[in-house]
Formats: sequence, structure tokens, C-alpha cells
Amino acid sequence: MNTQEILSRYAAGQRDFRNINLIAANLRSVNLSGANLSGADLRGANLTKANLSYVNLTQATLTGANFTLTNLTSANLSAIDLSNVNLSNAYLNGTIMPSQISST
Repeated sequence: MNTQEILSRYAAGQRDFRNINLIAANLRSVNLSGANLSGADLRGANLTKANLSYVNLTQATLTGANFTLTNLTSANLSAIDLSNVNLSNAYLNGTIMPSQISST
């Protein structure tokens, strides 16, 4: 699924995007608040300034993803590896973080 398709489906009310492949997607400044992205592959994706509040990212693959200035308020980031993820100046209030970050 490409970026335009996910944004169109989101605009139409769809919120369930489990296991979606968004490798290297440009999602800069998008609003996906409340979406279920559990198991999604977001390797190398640009999510700078995106609104991902209340998003479920459980077990997502985020290696190399850029979340600079992203709103992750109350997002679920459990069961993921954040060791190669850019979270510079991201908004993390109420975010559920992984209890253990693995290092590779």
C-alpha cells in the first residue's frame, strides 16, 4: 500500500492498518491519530511532524524510522526495538514504551 492509499483510506474512516508495508514511506506531517499500525513495517519511513497520537505500533518494525517532532502522545510502542529510531523532540506524553530495548 502506498502513502496516498493509506491516507485515502484513513480519510474514509479506516483505522486498521495491521501488518502494513510502509518501508521508506514519506509520511511527513500526516495525521494517522488512532490508527492501528501493529506489526507494520516502517523501516526507513519519514514520520517527521506526523500526528500519531493514540496509535498502536505494537510489534512494528521501525529500524531507521524518523519520528522527529512527531506527536506520539498516548501511543503504544510496546514490544518494539527503538535502538535505531530517531525520536528527537518527539512528543511522548503518556506513551507506552518498550520495557526493554534490545541492542544489535
